[in-house]
Amino acid sequence: MNQKPNESAVDGLPLNTIIDGDCIDVMNTLPENSVDLIFADPPYNLQLKSDLHRPDNSKVDAVDDHWDQFDSFAAYDSFTRNWLKAARRILKPNGAIWVIGSYHNIFRVGTALQDAGYWILNDVVWRKSNPMPNFRGKRFTNAHETMIWASKAEGSKYTFNYEALKAMNEGIQMRSDWVLPICNGHERLKDENGDKAHPTQKPESLLHRVLLGTTNPGDVVLDPFFGTGTTGAVAKMLGRDFIGIEREEAYRKVAQKRIDNLRKYDSDALAVSLSKRAEPRVAFGQLVERGMLRPGEVLTSPRGKEAKVRADGTLVSGEAAGSIHQVGAVLENAPSCNGWSYWNFRRDGKTVSIDLLRQQIRSEMRQRPN
Repeated sequence: MNQKPNESAVDGLPLNTIIDGDCIDVMNTLPENSVDLIFADPPYNLQLKSDLHRPDNSKVDAVDDHWDQFDSFAAYDSFTRNWLKAARRILKPNGAIWVIGSYHNIFRVGTALQDAGYWILNDVVWRKSNPMPNFRGKRFTNAHETMIWASKAEGSKYTFNYEALKAMNEGIQMRSDWVLPICNGHERLKDENGDKAHPTQKPESLLHRVLLGTTNPGDVVLDPFFGTGTTGAVAKMLGRDFIGIEREEAYRKVAQKRIDNLRKYDSDALAVSLSKRAEPRVAFGQLVERGMLRPGEVLTSPRGKEAKVRADGTLVSGEAAGSIHQVGAVLENAPSCNGWSYWNFRRDGKTVSIDLLRQQIRSEMRQRPN
């Protein structure tokens, strides 16, 4: 097992390291009760039997890699039970796990979770705002994936940052159906040949919401199927420690380069809310989790007043903290304020209204996939 040396390793944990090896073997070497959260994106066992083509006869870059091949459902179930057992051993008593999957595997994974002693807290539907169409036209478009969030045991005191998620959603309780785009554009990592580095790269916005909502700064997050490192990248930015396990060398190289080029947000930006609070509705927090605005970035008002963006989509300016509307109202000593028209940011030397970013997201919501 090869791993990058790490001086910050404590209590036997190789923190902020991508480990080369089989996930079950590696997890069995880690200390018991040592990890706060596990995010797992296991093979989906898609059972593809032949190539998939678009109507113009061009081939779809589908998931046909060897790591997604299993001889039978029984073989997949055995694999699932074994990695879930290894994962539960290393979770702290109040730890939790997220597992993402599709209709091919998530029901089998859910059964295995319960059989292993985990306690299911929620199933969260990631509804893709720009899903791939069903090219054969014989089924519904697969427009969502399912995530299961479970604690280690029924009585576990798991982390749930309710107010932070509510603040990210502009003061409304976060629901279990999340509308977020699939990974594309500038976020999609490419290999040396210009091809997709990984067929199922998850968007940072998805992991931002998971880690912001169910971990705290300094927590240890383990991803046993690390791929190109989305979990590690978001963990680093949000001030969490990560451990990644990945047996494919090509993925490890891409992930390491990606993470090395990131910086951790400053401590002020990592603070999250501890108190309360027609066109498609867009929460300011979506601009942050999608990377359109970054925690720590400074917004300005028409009269030159400033506020700093925080990781959960709130602002802080001196003693004032809250939503874009609340902070604007405080700074103007007014009963209310429309934060969308009040706040601006700087790009390429120009002052731009944050409302333009909201309109961009709304436009994406209205667009049909190509």
